[in-house]
Amino acid sequence: MSWIKIVPPKEAEGKLKEIYSRVSTPNKRVDNILVAHSLRPHTLEGHMQLYKNVLHHSSNTLPKWFLETIGVYVSMLNKCDYCVDHHFTGLQKLLKTEKEKSLQIRSALYKDAPENYFLGKELLLLQYAKKLTLLSSSITKSDFELLQNSGIDDGEILEVNQVTAYFCYANRTVLGLGVNTDGDELGLSPGNSENPDDWSHK
Repeated sequence: MSWIKIVPPKEAEGKLKEIYSRVSTPNKRVDNILVAHSLRPHTLEGHMQLYKNVLHHSSNTLPKWFLETIGVYVSMLNKCDYCVDHHFTGLQKLLKTEKEKSLQIRSALYKDAPENYFLGKELLLLQYAKKLTLLSSSITKSDFELLQNSGIDDGEILEVNQVTAYFCYANRTVLGLGVNTDGDELGLSPGNSENPDDWSHK
């Protein structure tokens, strides 16, 4: 599950037990990335607040499937198989009636060639996410002007910036602690976007 000691849900007490109950799946499981925080429950709480507000909030204007795509791409660039497996499965669920679309997206991202599937605004935002992930210190005002002059508003840029930053954080949490998917239920997420305090994974 992880290279560090963890407190499994069955042994949790107090604040940790309360948080586990909020993030559990219908089968009463807790994702390993979250259990990895168990020695410091306050960081688990912070992780979930960030995750829910960045990726699963009703005020986002970009489609959730596209924000998940950003997350999958960033995780691929960071070589974080854990997050790729979880979030590509989540992407497939969001595109459940468009299986071919999800497979084409995965193929394009695995080849690091989003231009094989995406065009226009979506492609530019994926390219921005890549630069932010791998070459963040080289981003300049001209990168923003390219996005803005292509009809992308600043709120949309902010959404992609925050999703990219969140996944870099999550990827490093997983890779730095040796977290794996053993026992996880892939593709579940706190989908109730209308309630930022609802962290249950469904």
